[in-house]
Amino acid sequence: MTTGLPFVCPAPPDYRLDWDGLDERFAWIRAMRGCAQDPEWHAEGDVWVHTRLVCESLVALPAWRALDTRDRSIAFAAALLHDVAKPACTRTLDGRITSRGHSGRGEVLARRILYELGADTFAREEVARIVEVHQVPFFAIDAQDPARVVHRMSQVARPALVALVAEADARGRVARDGARLLDQIELFRELAAEQGCLDAPFELASDHTRFLYFRTPGRNPAHVAYDDTWSEVVMLSGLPGAGKDTWLAREAPGLPVVSLDALRAALDVDPDEAQGPVVAAARDAAKVHLRARRPFVWNATNLSRELRAGLVTLFSSYGARVRVVYLEVPFEEQRARNRGRVRPVPDDAIERMLARWQVPDRTEAHEVSWNGTKR
Repeated sequence: MTTGLPFVCPAPPDYRLDWDGLDERFAWIRAMRGCAQDPEWHAEGDVWVHTRLVCESLVALPAWRALDTRDRSIAFAAALLHDVAKPACTRTLDGRITSRGHSGRGEVLARRILYELGADTFAREEVARIVEVHQVPFFAIDAQDPARVVHRMSQVARPALVALVAEADARGRVARDGARLLDQIELFRELAAEQGCLDAPFELASDHTRFLYFRTPGRNPAHVAYDDTWSEVVMLSGLPGAGKDTWLAREAPGLPVVSLDALRAALDVDPDEAQGPVVAAARDAAKVHLRARRPFVWNATNLSRELRAGLVTLFSSYGARVRVVYLEVPFEEQRARNRGRVRPVPDDAIERMLARWQVPDRTEAHEVSWNGTKR
């Protein structure tokens, strides 16, 4: 079975971890060396030491060894990358070492690392999202609405795999509250199992019910939403050169298109310049279609969750059903396609895009697809 991931995962019968080989191969592992941690939570040493201990703890777990080859590789890659953003996030505040925000930045960095290494999209995305939520099992049971926490997580990563990585994270450290962390993880597992989403997404009655549930704090997931949407707005998402124009020609001939690239050309605004006038013009054009209840396609990169959320709010406020179509091609092909464009996006602009690149998930819209596969 192919794992879709570029790392050599420890395999039976001895499950040997080739840490020296990994350290030699990847600069982002070597960058962890010397990155200090708060000794209250990590008395074992720096991030490099901790990550090695986490990987060793993971491969020793019977539950990890019982997984199939692909899932072992996903969990191992997530353990290897779980603190990859700590070197960029770590600082000292009021005499304490903190790495606040490393999970969110780690998601984006893990995605880029795996993309450039040629990882399979679906395996890569589960790894990236495990990195994002790897600390959640430590505190989920104490949240105001613990069930909602696991419902949301299950849409993007399997709680069972997240719990395995969290357990390895807890075992791969020296901390005064290590036993409590393990107890919290076990309670998280039990809750996810009770909710029926330990190994699969928590399912709701309909796409519209799911859409409203994840956008409405306090909403009862058992409440079946009346679907009063009038039609569909399609939002394209993907890096420059991902094939958005090709998708339009093949899948949406005749539909009106609000294209930020076309508006940039019409307004003579370079991708490196302030995009305010382009976005304002695009939103005005979208409102014309929305007021007329006319289906259309919003064609732009739409790479950040925050940006997409604002657009989804706009479209849904007019009663539209929202479908997000995410497209991508392999790393080298993406770069070649962009260079071949009439107006290539500058490299520094692409770097800024990659720094906020978050692939759409099924909590964001009525429907989300990746390269034609519905999520």
